Amino acid sequence: MRDDDPVRTEGEDHSLENQKGNSDRSGVSRRDFLKISSISVAIPLLTRPKMVLAAGQEVPVHGPGLVPMEFSINGKSYKAELEPRVTLLDALRDQFQLTGAKRVCDRAECGACTVLMDNKPVYACAVLAIEAQHKAITTVESLTQEGKLHPVQQAFVDNDASQCGFCTPGFVVACKALLDAHPHPTPDDIRRGLSGNLCRCGTYAGIRRAIAQVAQKGA
Repeated sequence: MRDDDPVRTEGEDHSLENQKGNSDRSGVSRRDFLKISSISVAIPLLTRPKMVLAAGQEVPVHGPGLVPMEFSINGKSYKAELEPRVTLLDALRDQFQLTGAKRVCDRAECGACTVLMDNKPVYACAVLAIEAQHKAITTVESLTQEGKLHPVQQAFVDNDASQCGFCTPGFVVACKALLDAHPHPTPDDIRRGLSGNLCRCGTYAGIRRAIAQVAQKGA
């Protein structure tokens, strides 16, 4: 053995023989295995995912494809093919052009996207569209009938209960749900009924006056 030959122990020789024997028995060498692995990793790159434009950049979208869905919104039937990840808010605004429910926080915190689902207020941004099928969805668009404002909407106008307006549709829907459940709400009913809606402009006093006006007229 020359001085520059690598030094191997008996254990290392035995290990090399085992590796060679394993390769012979499997029919796949280590080099072939690495080639196969690199090809497997490259396959997803060859079949590129769908790209969508977000914040001015193309973003890959991974996941299941479109699913046929059917909805009952404001007493009318709506159909669309949507991905299971689409929220009810996105379906309302982007598919059916029902833009009354606003996308503000998009995190189920502000209540600007409040709609009624089977007469119960929900955050449309926190409900998957696929879960809202076969349920009665009511949006703020349905409250005005034949050009006449709903009593809650009229009370908001009468009492200056809105400023910038982003929160107003959600508040109107939440107030309707509150008054449907409690026609003569107590202060505690109002606090609990509207606790899920926020107004950055701070028009809470006007909103409480609007509720009192509707409750009084309904007496």
